[in-house]
Amino acid sequence: MTPATPSPNIWRSPQVYELLNRAADPDGLVPAALDAVIDQLGGSIGVAVDVGCGTGYHLPMLAARAERVVGVEPHTGLATAASRRVVRARLADRVTVHRGVAEHLPLPEASVDLVFSHWAYFFGPGCEPGLAEADRVLRPGGAQVAVDLDVTATSGYAQWFAASGTGVRGDRTASFFSGWAHQRLPVVWRFTNRADLAAVLGIEFPPDVAAMAARTTVGTTVSVPTVLRWRRRARLPGRVVPTS
Repeated sequence: MTPATPSPNIWRSPQVYELLNRAADPDGLVPAALDAVIDQLGGSIGVAVDVGCGTGYHLPMLAARAERVVGVEPHTGLATAASRRVVRARLADRVTVHRGVAEHLPLPEASVDLVFSHWAYFFGPGCEPGLAEADRVLRPGGAQVAVDLDVTATSGYAQWFAASGTGVRGDRTASFFSGWAHQRLPVVWRFTNRADLAAVLGIEFPPDVAAMAARTTVGTTVSVPTVLRWRRRARLPGRVVPTS
């Protein structure tokens, strides 16, 4: 298996990342936007794959929308946790989890209706091999949906991300995804207490930025500007059509 780029938050601190999952998007903006995409695909999904599924937090959400779901995760421990979540949710008859990477999905050609990723395809340049692999496994007429941080935003999480010195440029990201439809979503993370909020900020940012973010956050809610991007694979094999 091709080595995956380590994820510095969930790979190192899966328990803390679970606090993030529980706090994220309490208003359900991402599932609602995903439903709008599914409506444009005809209102039903046969097979969906979650690329970089982590501990499988979004697998039950996808299982509510697809007949069969495949989670793909490169980290052994996270993939095991995702499989356990599937069993606990009594979804093992319709949901499976495999170790794998975005560049080499363990799926046949033209076998998937929806390729979904949540904070897994980051910021455009460098993602080309994974996007090409998504094209390979998508059926004609299927779609790829990528939910990520909106790096063109200037507030909340996006502001702290910019202060972390990653060098990611919003204009390059927007240019890279110019052929995709997109919807900006005013997502928030709403924690039950300040300790959980500080713990999550501590795995998301360098110590100085995490401290600044905690200090400037009032209460237990964080603004996380989010963008849902999607594109549909053309009916003609080998072509992907813009959806904007």
